[in-house]
Amino acid sequence: MRSLPRAAAVSSAVALAASLAACAAGSGGSGQGSGPAAAPARDAEFSLTVWSNYSGREQDEVTKALESFKEKFPNAVIEHQGSQDDDKITAGIRGGNPPDVALSFTTDNIGQFCSRGAFQPLKPYLDRDGVDLGQIPDAVRSYTEYKGNRCAMPMLSDVYGLYYNKELLAAAGITAPPRTTSELLDFAKRTTRRAADGSLEVVGFLPSMPFYANRPQIWAPHFGAEWETADGRSGLATPEWAAMLEFQKRLVDFYGHDALERFRAGLGQEYSADHAFHRQKIAMMVDGEYRTAFLADQAPEVEFGTAPFPVPDDRPDLYGTGFTTGTIMGIPKGAKNPGAAWELIKHLALDTDTVVELANGIKNIPSTKAALADPGLEVDENFRTFVDLATSGKLRGNPVTPIGDAHIKAVGDFATAWQAGQVPDVLAGLREVDRRVDEQIAKSGK
Repeated sequence: MRSLPRAAAVSSAVALAASLAACAAGSGGSGQGSGPAAAPARDAEFSLTVWSNYSGREQDEVTKALESFKEKFPNAVIEHQGSQDDDKITAGIRGGNPPDVALSFTTDNIGQFCSRGAFQPLKPYLDRDGVDLGQIPDAVRSYTEYKGNRCAMPMLSDVYGLYYNKELLAAAGITAPPRTTSELLDFAKRTTRRAADGSLEVVGFLPSMPFYANRPQIWAPHFGAEWETADGRSGLATPEWAAMLEFQKRLVDFYGHDALERFRAGLGQEYSADHAFHRQKIAMMVDGEYRTAFLADQAPEVEFGTAPFPVPDDRPDLYGTGFTTGTIMGIPKGAKNPGAAWELIKHLALDTDTVVELANGIKNIPSTKAALADPGLEVDENFRTFVDLATSGKLRGNPVTPIGDAHIKAVGDFATAWQAGQVPDVLAGLREVDRRVDEQIAKSGK
């Protein structure tokens, strides 16, 4: 699961909003608006279609988890179609041919899924079955509902922290990962290497945003930056957001913006074997727990460690804070078998053995407290960092709005301009971003 960094999988907020509005205007599906649909009989054959954006090895592991549902319902026939992103899910709903269960990597869109009726409300099912949502960590619960409307359940989660190359740090005389941003800045400078012509060969820490997992929502918790004001308006023009952006700019200025852009242009794709950290071209980075599996598979020769991400020197209380997101599961509007779909979702979300086995299979963080504590969870030294973060009570979830990821993209675009030296006043610029975000939310009517 790689929910945030996969930009190609994220629909534009405007296009998705229009599509979901059309979905909401379409015909309703069974079990919507008339109480929860009944569960299937255990002795009768029934079919379920599941769409996800998984592929390859990960799709195979998810299919195994789906097949485990047959232990409860032996007569279930499940078809799992991978490589189905949110655009395809939305098109299926609009065309009257949605899957029974939709798995989405894009938690940015939960506000639209819930508010526009693309995913059916799950509260009737939760109430009927007496499901205790307290078994799901608070931060995970936060990105699966919008304004009290729970239209999705989690299927595993991602947690983000610091990765560091032990060999590159040791060569610079560094024996432990940075805990503060001043240490991160110092260590980044000490582990950077330049060629004779001044071009960058190794970058200690790549601050370019948005690139790899350098996304606003991933960075914000480490600086105590909030997305909204107390009255629900966009709240980006604050000292915390400014401090985050100013720290990134100090690193960019150290490398030189043009030199850094030339270096970045030669780096491999995020999920390929040519990723810069795999090729030891960057010494430190922010990334999710899933990277441990990619490194083991694609770059086993790299000796690396993991740790919580550094925090500002004057905010030691934030150390151990992190960002979390994950795959979400919903019953699309118009699903043919919503009662059976709910039983499958409940199985994938809450059955401890299933959650643990799937977490071990694709190296994601379990999304229930019981699974996090289960002795069957495979936890090595580097994966332990992310499990500890997940159980810290200090994680922050995805910012949820009715405009999808438009507010996140606005910050990312602003950060790009700021790093390039095109913005003279960071707070004034953030106030303008606030204005545009508030205007978009007002137009959404949600």
